[in-house]
Amino acid sequence: MSKMLHGGRLGKVREDVAKFCSSRKDDSRLADAVLAVNEAHIVMLMEQKIIKWQDGAKILSTLNKIDTKQLDPNAEDVHMAVEELVIAKTGPEIGGNLHIAKSRNDQVTTAIRITLRQELQNLMQQIFDMQKSLLDTASKNIHTIILEYTHLQPAQPATFAHYLLSYFDALGRDLERLQNAHSHVNQCPLGAGALATTSFPIDRTRTALLLGFDSVLENAIDAVGSRDYIIETQAALSLLAVNLSRLAEDLIIWSSPEFGTVELPDEFTSTSSIMPQKKNPEVLEVIRARASHALGDFVASTAALKSLPTTYNLDFQEVTPRLWSSTANLSASLIMFAKLIPGITVFGVVEGEAATGFVGATELANMLVRKYNIAFRTSHKIAGALVKSLLDSKKNLFDATPELVRRVALEAANVKLNVKKQDLLECTNLRKLIETYKVLGGPSPEEVERAINARNKTLAKTQANLDILKENLANAKKTLDKSIKECI
Repeated sequence: MSKMLHGGRLGKVREDVAKFCSSRKDDSRLADAVLAVNEAHIVMLMEQKIIKWQDGAKILSTLNKIDTKQLDPNAEDVHMAVEELVIAKTGPEIGGNLHIAKSRNDQVTTAIRITLRQELQNLMQQIFDMQKSLLDTASKNIHTIILEYTHLQPAQPATFAHYLLSYFDALGRDLERLQNAHSHVNQCPLGAGALATTSFPIDRTRTALLLGFDSVLENAIDAVGSRDYIIETQAALSLLAVNLSRLAEDLIIWSSPEFGTVELPDEFTSTSSIMPQKKNPEVLEVIRARASHALGDFVASTAALKSLPTTYNLDFQEVTPRLWSSTANLSASLIMFAKLIPGITVFGVVEGEAATGFVGATELANMLVRKYNIAFRTSHKIAGALVKSLLDSKKNLFDATPELVRRVALEAANVKLNVKKQDLLECTNLRKLIETYKVLGGPSPEEVERAINARNKTLAKTQANLDILKENLANAKKTLDKSIKECI
């Protein structure tokens, strides 16, 4: 509790209680936003003739010169630190009016929103950078064949470009979720006061404009008592964390000698202190582990808010650090991924693994439907029986012969079948198989090239939208600075 707030309703300050309740360490990142909130508020108070012009000018001049390093690190919070410094420099009769017509309740959530929208814009830019890294790498791997897996069993051939595009699209949805969260964050609660606004004739629209908000968060109780914008942001970050963790997991598995699909760049790995042959994917392991932190922060914040009574509670103070932890965590992971992805080496020779994994069996079933008029469920049974027969003989799909297929078809499905050797060979030609997967969203080079071109256009639109958001904040800053100069 700030000493400035004692001497009225409350008596002596207990230092241990003040330290226990202080948020000073966690809210230092709000300092610039708190200064901006106070500046916009004083400009509005002056324009509304609520405070004397000369008093407002002195307060603004003081606020404008404050270096956040000057703020008392032992103050109860950054809000009181700013007010105490202004009073110390201008005197209680002038600086004591800094807090007219506002409360810490509306000031703190306004400062959080100002800081969070910048964090969101940074994260959206970092998602964009990672998407660009994925797309650039995909464009170089349109013909690079890999095996894809279901249940960690060899499934069907694809290309590395097709795989990377799957994460480009997942990140696109993450970006959309953060954009939606940003639209809800960018509403101004300032002027709501403690919960019922104020009897002073303030202009909430003016302060919202000066601070670069899209609109006013109208209902005063909702303005100070809601933290759903934090939960919404953390929910979006949790989904982003899941996507990043799954990508990290894939690359960790695929870089193991047992899979041998990719090799990670040396500078993102380490070796063992005892086993010199090791190349450990430590960066990816850290990303995978830290994803759980984002999930934990989301759960902790939701649990803290779920049973709170309406309007302001100091429990809110314990939620905000979880938010900053999540934004910092995901930001660092995105930056690492954007740098790591272009350095991945892909081993595109997978014919041997494809043969032992029987990845052509699906196409064999399709071929029987297409060329021999066999019902798919029947062809599925025949293909499965063929795989079993080959496995029992310790052979693979390359060893399949028309005679073997004829015998298996008769035994498994009572179907007389005479297939051509060439038809069987085509089912094991991975490159030809992939070229046939031309359906929208498939891995054929033709379709992947179309997808890459379309997503390059999406990236251009994304960057344009991000530029608009940055420009809006820059223009609001110019408007506020101009208003301060005019008032001073």
